[in-house]
Amino acid sequence: MSGLVTGDAVVLGLQPARLPSRALAVLIDLVAVWTVYLLITMGLAVATASLDEAAVMAVSIASFLLVLVGAPIAVETLTHGRSLGKLACGLRVVRDDGGPIRFRHALVRGAMGVVEILMTFGVVACVASLVSERGRRLGDVFAGALVVRERIPAARVLAVPPPPPWLVGRFAGLDLSAVPEALWLEVRQYLTRARELDPVVGRRLAERLADELVARTGTPPPPGVPADAFLAGVVAERQARDARRAFASAPVASGAVPPAVTGPPVFASPAVAPPVVPPVVPPVAAPPVVAPPSVVPGVGGGPSGEAGVRRSGFAPPA
Repeated sequence: MSGLVTGDAVVLGLQPARLPSRALAVLIDLVAVWTVYLLITMGLAVATASLDEAAVMAVSIASFLLVLVGAPIAVETLTHGRSLGKLACGLRVVRDDGGPIRFRHALVRGAMGVVEILMTFGVVACVASLVSERGRRLGDVFAGALVVRERIPAARVLAVPPPPPWLVGRFAGLDLSAVPEALWLEVRQYLTRARELDPVVGRRLAERLADELVARTGTPPPPGVPADAFLAGVVAERQARDARRAFASAPVASGAVPPAVTGPPVFASPAVAPPVVPPVVPPVAAPPVVAPPSVVPGVGGGPSGEAGVRRSGFAPPA
């Protein structure tokens, strides 16, 4: 693999695209562009039927330049090097230093593409790509650009090292919406290969990337934070936000509603209630039966009306 070398002598982990993948991407782009061009040509033929031959020729040349030349240039400029075919094949056009291309790069590539792709049916482009070490055609050489592979095998993806513990959560309020994907890619590549770089070169590259992040976010790093630690903290914050959004949207995307729990858990054994033992009630003793007092006839209470005497063995003296 011939890596991409930046102006700071940093080797990025980008793989240059080879001829088969590039040819497939160009074929997809040509099919899409020619389809649009034919539709526009048929519409213009009906609209310019009343015009003279010179006007029809001028309209045809203008439509050719706008659709077959201008459209690919506009698409590559607006998408930063990703046309329809390159997007389908996982390719992207970047500068020699690994940054995103601009209008001048797309303009040179599009102008040269008319000669080496359209006029020669791709013969010149194929020969130049086979001869070049990094598979570049003439348009890439004159524009200072390179077509690289964005999709790499998972085994070659290096994990971004975590930030220092004292920086975790420090960038929760940072606005990351204005940071482009190309800058995220460059920061990730630096963090995964920071240990392989020369200390002076690595520090200079980290400071440059940190300045770009500060310019995009509008918030300076905390005082005393090194540039590499700042980059690691910001990348970790972005990954945490992506993870939270993914987990938050997972139930909505799947449409699954968690069932209501109406009983004990599946893996918990239900508790067995102890047998109900009736309370032991002590027997209540029956009250003693007291015999009513006996009345002696002739004594009080008797027929004679005198006070009677109980049968207790006690008798008043006479």
